[in-house]
Amino acid sequence: MATLKVRVFKNGEEQPLTTVTIPTGVLKVAAKLIPKQAYDTLREQGVDLDEVIRLATTPGQSGTLVEVEDHKKGERVVVSVE
Repeated sequence: MATLKVRVFKNGEEQPLTTVTIPTGVLKVAAKLIPKQAYDTLREQGVDLDEVIRLATTPGQSGTLVEVEDHKKGERVVVSVE
């Protein structure tokens, strides 16, 4: 089963500060578990989480869906299907 991964990186670190893994089969319900920090960063950058969820639950979808960098805050959020 595919999973949606949300990773939050700080200050150019290679290891994420936070990683959330959600099976795509329960994604619509589990979307509320996405860390507020990641959700807020995505929203501030104009990323529609509903569209991300739709893409993540599309059969055969894999790879990075969205990558957002906030240079002022030193944050990077990567959302992918694996």
